[in-house]
Amino acid sequence: MIMNLFYNTVHEININDYTQQQVNAWASETMDYEFWHQRLKIKLPYVAENNGEIVGFAELDPDGHIDCFYCHSKYQRKGIGTKLLNHIENMAKSQEMKRLYAEVSITAKPFFQKYGFTVVREQQVERRGVLFTNYVMEKYL
Repeated sequence: MIMNLFYNTVHEININDYTQQQVNAWASETMDYEFWHQRLKIKLPYVAENNGEIVGFAELDPDGHIDCFYCHSKYQRKGIGTKLLNHIENMAKSQEMKRLYAEVSITAKPFFQKYGFTVVREQQVERRGVLFTNYVMEKYL
């Protein structure tokens, strides 16, 4: 399930660049199933599967914003993110979007840079009273 993939990725991968307090605030143990259910109905994420298992997901908003972009912790560096990003870029081009942008974690910054995204600015964001560093990144198509 997407909600579990999100939680596990944050706690098993992003913990390398963020504190325990930060990952707990980012992906709480008491995640709201109904919130996620409604969110997914609206966002309609692109989902990557491997033998029926969800191994990644990404969301593309109509303005070119990549919202969530997560790969399963056990499938890091296996091409899942590349395939998702290629799909997003193809969808964006087919919808005549000129620019993609995202708020990217410290962890994901090198991945996005590898695929031509540039840092617009570093920023501090707050989630559940805890501050995080992330980066606004963009790519012109």
